[in-house]
Amino acid sequence: MIDNRQTQQTAARALTFHGLHVPGKPLLLANAWDAGSALLIESCGAAALATTSAGVAWAHGYPDGDVLPPAVLATAVAEIIRVVSVPLSVDAEGGYSDDPRVVGENVQAIIDAGGIGINIEDGSSPPDLLVAKIEAARSAAAAAGVNLFINARTDVYLRGLVPAEAAVDEAVAREARYREAGASGIFVAGVADPDAIRAIAAAVKLPLNVLVVPGLPTVAALGELGVARVSAGSGIAQVAAGLVKRLATEFLAERRFDSMLEKTLDYSQLNTLYGTRRGG
Repeated sequence: MIDNRQTQQTAARALTFHGLHVPGKPLLLANAWDAGSALLIESCGAAALATTSAGVAWAHGYPDGDVLPPAVLATAVAEIIRVVSVPLSVDAEGGYSDDPRVVGENVQAIIDAGGIGINIEDGSSPPDLLVAKIEAARSAAAAAGVNLFINARTDVYLRGLVPAEAAVDEAVAREARYREAGASGIFVAGVADPDAIRAIAAAVKLPLNVLVVPGLPTVAALGELGVARVSAGSGIAQVAAGLVKRLATEFLAERRFDSMLEKTLDYSQLNTLYGTRRGG
């Protein structure tokens, strides 16, 4: 278990994170995948951080999709917490189990590691299952004395769970159920249409989170629509992986390295950045 000092720090960061969710003034979360990317993103002016489940999984050699061992995730969270000073929310996918009791245990491990929020998704499962998982997560957080920000992600749009004309109503209905179960925010991943975003933001009571996808309005426009949070998701991690692949292919297959020498951050800059955080 975490010591009292860390418990107090986690609880304080959780309260700060809750306060950053203001409809009309979107919190921007540039999702990180390890301690190094988290510290680099924080240095760019992030008020808070979040992990990308895909990026964390890929960084550890696993595919995305509730495959990453929860113990590996908890260790990754602890490594990030060691070097950052802003609140960290953790993408917990579907909780890594269909057993709410196990989900509660996994959430407890995230809190013990210093996480102050989670994303937890319904995917293609019935809403009843996510309701039970949220309740288990809320119980675990209460036992830890942390007001965990539970961001309930519904995949109504991302997976096309209902006909397009019914998607707004379905997302709103799920928000009500997840809110009653103890959710702190609603994440409608995949929605991009301004009219749909406006309608959902006006109908739900929880802060609305959207995902960066093709066709998404600008941050300024999203604020006018009532959005409280915008997540980069796996986007930054995917671009970073694409750059690594391009440079490695150029070096290994094309036997040249000119692009590798076009550094935007030099060795001393990076070493100085990472040298500033050594303790827990």
